[in-house]
Amino acid sequence: MVVSVLEEMRIRSLGVIDDAVVELSPGFTAVTGETGAGKTMVVTSLGLLLGGRADAALVRIGAKNAVVEGRIAVPGDAAAALRAEEAGAELDDGALLISRTVSAEGRSRAHLGGRSVPVGMLAELADELVAVHGQTDQQGLLKLNRQRQALDRYAGDAVAGPLAKYAEAYRRLRAVVRELEEITTRARERAQEADLLRYGLDEIAAVEPRAGEDVELAEEAERLGHAEALASAAAVAHAALAGNPEDPEGVDGATLVAGAQRALDAVRSHDPALAALAERIGEVGILLRDVAGELAGYADDLDADPLRLAAVEERRAALTALTRKYGEDVAAVLSWAEQSAARLTELDGDDERIGELTAERDALRAELGGLAQALTDARTEAAERFAAAVTAELASLAMPHARVSFDIRQTEDPEGVEVGGRTVACGPSGADEVELLLAPHPGAPPRPIAKGASGGELSRVMLAVEVVFAGTDPVPTYLFDEVDAGVGGKAAVEIGRRLARLAKSAQVVVVTHLPQVAAFADRQLLVEKTNDGSVTRSGVKVLEGEERVRELSRMLAGQEDSETARAHAEELLETARADR
Repeated sequence: MVVSVLEEMRIRSLGVIDDAVVELSPGFTAVTGETGAGKTMVVTSLGLLLGGRADAALVRIGAKNAVVEGRIAVPGDAAAALRAEEAGAELDDGALLISRTVSAEGRSRAHLGGRSVPVGMLAELADELVAVHGQTDQQGLLKLNRQRQALDRYAGDAVAGPLAKYAEAYRRLRAVVRELEEITTRARERAQEADLLRYGLDEIAAVEPRAGEDVELAEEAERLGHAEALASAAAVAHAALAGNPEDPEGVDGATLVAGAQRALDAVRSHDPALAALAERIGEVGILLRDVAGELAGYADDLDADPLRLAAVEERRAALTALTRKYGEDVAAVLSWAEQSAARLTELDGDDERIGELTAERDALRAELGGLAQALTDARTEAAERFAAAVTAELASLAMPHARVSFDIRQTEDPEGVEVGGRTVACGPSGADEVELLLAPHPGAPPRPIAKGASGGELSRVMLAVEVVFAGTDPVPTYLFDEVDAGVGGKAAVEIGRRLARLAKSAQVVVVTHLPQVAAFADRQLLVEKTNDGSVTRSGVKVLEGEERVRELSRMLAGQEDSETARAHAEELLETARADR
């Protein structure tokens, strides 16, 4: 049952396409047309809708931008619909509207369900909605890492579980090894750093600075340096306030205030306002006596000892020597000492840390070896099932004697991990090198598909792999671009038949040049140019009846009106209908 269906795409100013609408339906749709008519633009358009890389070269010459709009029917509870709603998109009558604009300058914008979204959001939805396969994907299948990824995808949780644990242990091992290398290779630099820290800490400890001491000593030095002037000023002020014993006739502040208070006390009972003023004058007298007393005590306590001043300046010089090296003031010097002591503890613990890291590294290597072995076992088991399933599919694709197998191997490396009693290299995905092998006929030795498969065989292997995935990890829509490259005759018929079977459980769109494939389609679309070399709205149309026979005749013989080609086209259609 198809859960999501790509219903329609509108393409404007993209490549040779001026303005065209591609109407799709469930089942198998074949897109055909003359070479250069723009069939591949269908794949390119869908790639843009699904977050593919934008290229200004795609914009039609003379246009400001290219626009691709798509409509995908998506059930409300589907993962793609839920993810789109999280991004603020809305479904339009059960369909998800996607738009991608590419400017002639190469700038790109994406919209999803009426909301502007990052292009990466479209790529996220692509994994849930459509599997796109073109000739570049066939070449990708030749790469070993892609073959390993395909096997891991087929294995599912059997590999995903241990692979996640392995990846975490691998990351930790890399971090431990990097730290261990840093400590050991920088041992000399770290020893020099430790010596400098010890020297500085010893120098500070010898002085024993106290927080705020520099400020206190600066104030004391200022006071001792001006002791005589301070004592004289205090004596004059005291005499002005409390009188001078050597001048009994002199007038002082306390005497004058006392006289004022006596004058008011004689009449204060006659007016409350005057009584209040008398109270305030009394307070002034008390304040004057207190200040006079403190001035006398200040003068008595003032230390004018030059020896003390010399000691203060000597202490300040010692503190200044520290602040020149370790901080702008004593507080900064003490902070430096605290941080340096912590760093010295860290550096002095290098030997202990090296031992800890070495033990952790060895433990992680042992753990990694066990997890790598578990991955190898899971991949080996899945490889047998995967190879058998792909081999069975190849039998239905006119390769009845072909055999597919996997070579799972490891490379010995003395710096690696122990797996199965051997020390082998390991990477982020395990210790396995996975290679897909093909024996195209009996007696032929299995060879890597990169070396032993022709273009047509590679196309069928890729299709067989995707069909196997459709049974274990399906997506709603498959789009194949030239999946039948290098194929003809009976093999092309079998590919068409297999695609039709796949379309019973998923939407399948195929861009093809083979009539044997197109004949099996439930719907055939023709892409054709106008006289000015562009594809317009009317340039993508559904072929039915006589029009479809004519297009198949053209694909067969290059002549729409050839009676022989027409008879062959009708035969192909009849064969396909009977098979369905």
